[in-house]
Amino acid sequence: MAHSHPMPTDPEVVEFIEQTLSWYPADAYAMSLEENRRLYDAMAEAFRAPRPEGVVAEDFEFTAVNPSRAIKCRRYLPEGVDREGPMVLYAHGGGFVLGGLESHDDACAGIAELTGLEVVAVDYRLAPEHQHPAQGDDFEAAFEHVAASGRKVIVAGDSAGGNLVGALVLRRRASGGPVPAGQVLIYPGLGGDRSKGSYIEMADAPLLKAKEGETYAGIRTGGTLTEAQRNDPDMGPLRAADLSGLPPAFVVTAHIDPIRDDGAEWARRLAEAGVPAEWRDEPELVHGYLRARHMSKRTAASFAAICEAITRMAEGRFAPAPAPAET
Repeated sequence: MAHSHPMPTDPEVVEFIEQTLSWYPADAYAMSLEENRRLYDAMAEAFRAPRPEGVVAEDFEFTAVNPSRAIKCRRYLPEGVDREGPMVLYAHGGGFVLGGLESHDDACAGIAELTGLEVVAVDYRLAPEHQHPAQGDDFEAAFEHVAASGRKVIVAGDSAGGNLVGALVLRRRASGGPVPAGQVLIYPGLGGDRSKGSYIEMADAPLLKAKEGETYAGIRTGGTLTEAQRNDPDMGPLRAADLSGLPPAFVVTAHIDPIRDDGAEWARRLAEAGVPAEWRDEPELVHGYLRARHMSKRTAASFAAICEAITRMAEGRFAPAPAPAET
């Protein structure tokens, strides 16, 4: 099959792309919301792996306020886990419009298995039914819920979930209350400059096109983004003027991805602000690659590196690699 857009050469990754597109076509984002969600859920189910032996999942919910609402979550407990020790709070990807507890179930279970930590996934409210800042409000409410006992909480998320992680650490710095012990951002979109760099170079990359992210941002806000929204760090964490005092960060990006530079810039600016920050770019991987970890050796290695970074944060021995150069 001929490709006119940037493509990896790794045959396992190419096969992942082809399989993904067979379930979730490149133009799904332009379809009706109902059809887009149906296709996305079917694709996620097609790649879903069985939960690892020894990892138990429990659904629960808690009540948040202002407004009063129940937030559903799923807890993943690996065998022998310390229920009072460090844990991971996870925000799923899906453009703030797609996904939920089922779409990222096996990724969360995999993190629990490889780290030995409890993982809690948050079923935050989706747009357009619930517009910004509902998603971040739910993720912060979940953080406050799990951190109330004094546990060390590492916040992690992929794609839109990575955006929520960046927004959360900024919110918590200003809160005067508990703060995350670490932040893990997996191919995040953080509100970077869409007129240059990877946004142009990888505009037509497989599995995420630059215009797709812009479409979802509009759905998140109920229309075209205003200048004030574009400059709001709660929408785009890179718009924050000061990143000092934030928790240690591990950022991983897919090289063949229009939002690659967002993650790179987040790590670079954190390091410049004196925050321990490590950036890992995956040269042959594409947006959404976590689902490929059972069919791609590159992805399995990246997932292991993510889990290893989480383990280092949990154990208080996160010593990042040198800061990346400016992109």
